[in-house]
Amino acid sequence: MSDQHVHADYAHYAHYVHYAHYVHTEHADGFGTVGIRPLDAEGDADVVHGWVREERAAFWGMNGLTRDQVAETYAHMAGLDTHHAFLVELDGTPVGLLQTYEPAEDRVGEVYEVESGDIGVHVLLAPAGARGARPGWSAALMRAFAAYVLLGLDRRRVVVDPDVRNEKAIARFLRQGFEAGPPVTLPEIDLPDVYLPEKKAQLAFLRREVLFP
Repeated sequence: MSDQHVHADYAHYAHYVHYAHYVHTEHADGFGTVGIRPLDAEGDADVVHGWVREERAAFWGMNGLTRDQVAETYAHMAGLDTHHAFLVELDGTPVGLLQTYEPAEDRVGEVYEVESGDIGVHVLLAPAGARGARPGWSAALMRAFAAYVLLGLDRRRVVVDPDVRNEKAIARFLRQGFEAGPPVTLPEIDLPDVYLPEKKAQLAFLRREVLFP
């Protein structure tokens, strides 16, 4: 085998290894390659803690947690079959957090009629980096999320439940094609491993055929 073929094969292998840990990748025009990978509870704790402790992430509900408490929270989630956390990267740089869950196994399932093929998501976008805010970026990222959960996981409908006061997130979902549902009150969860206070939320839904006809 010639050196040229060896180098070509190695380049292909290196490319494969680089992307093998992603559950979804896609090119976002004008931005780069978006990759979604399972969150490493310990390895990614510094990055995630840096995001969730900021005031802008108040509605995420983890402002007061320490770095180790953030790691413990996601280590607990990693042991569940119904809830999953993913770190989202742009050309290898962390840019967001995506969580998916089975609505029938979550408190949201108590306040709306769950349909077969539903999947719930929570989305946290990282603050703008050194390049500053970039028009169209959040829409491109949301489309990548939708492609993963609706096409990659073969689901029929996404449900989101942002806090009713989080007008920015609600507007972002509606611009992406989500249809507003009713405002609801999610019940308090008080378990040994999980505590979630009561939450007034705005439901919104996105059917697969709306974004991917």
